[in-house]
Amino acid sequence: MVTADVAQLSRECNTWREALRSQREDLAHMKGELQKAAAHLINKEALKEVEHYQNQFHIQLINIHDLKQNIKSHEKIASVQIGNDDTRTFDEVVSDHEKLSEEFQDLSQTLNDLKTDFHHFLERT
Repeated sequence: MVTADVAQLSRECNTWREALRSQREDLAHMKGELQKAAAHLINKEALKEVEHYQNQFHIQLINIHDLKQNIKSHEKIASVQIGNDDTRTFDEVVSDHEKLSEEFQDLSQTLNDLKTDFHHFLERT
């Protein structure tokens, strides 16, 4: 039973990390789109928005990196602690896993909102 739980936690961690890699690639692509769009802008307000998106892309790349590292650490700790077959420790691991799941969902929502806003910006320019 514990082995199945470790495998499930590991699969979820891998799924999250893969999704974050994909999000990182999307942000890199959007940074390129922003550079192309910015080259043709002279409107002061539009240039402020360009700066806003540059900052947001940078911040979200950091958030992606940090969450990926937290997930990786959690997976390592989970496999060691669950391997010790300690129920109290297993409950803590599950609690940590649920917190990471919430962080992943929150970041995913933030990134999706950013993408939507950015694409609306590109349509306006």
